[in-house]
Amino acid sequence: MKTITSILILVSLITFGLFAEEIAEFNPDLDFAQVRFVKAVESSGGSWTFYVTVRHRDEGWKHYADFWDVLNPEIGKVYGERVLVHPHDTEQPFTRSQSRIVIPGGVRFVEVRARCNLHGFEGKTVLIDLETDEGEDYKVVSN
Repeated sequence: MKTITSILILVSLITFGLFAEEIAEFNPDLDFAQVRFVKAVESSGGSWTFYVTVRHRDEGWKHYADFWDVLNPEIGKVYGERVLVHPHDTEQPFTRSQSRIVIPGGVRFVEVRARCNLHGFEGKTVLIDLETDEGEDYKVVSN
């Protein structure tokens, strides 16, 4: 039994490392929306609330961070999103939340990415292991 558990842990760590390598390449310039921190909170009904902190050089309506989402990095399925309805020129970084995000059972990793209305999703993302309490740039509160 210990061998099986060790193998599962090793496979998870390798998989997490592969995902981390894939998403590690990003443009750090603040013209691109950067996810700085994520807090994921599981509710009793099985859905999640994500609190996402974004940093971007907003310049009014012509250039601003307008969206973030939570997706499965393995298959690209989006589980939830938050539309940012106005620029945050004077509030940087800023945090916005979205509730009732349903993540199917068995999904261990999700990625949170932010978008700007000119450059798309080229900034920093955060990869979250939902089975850990915290990691680099995230915290998980589960039941």
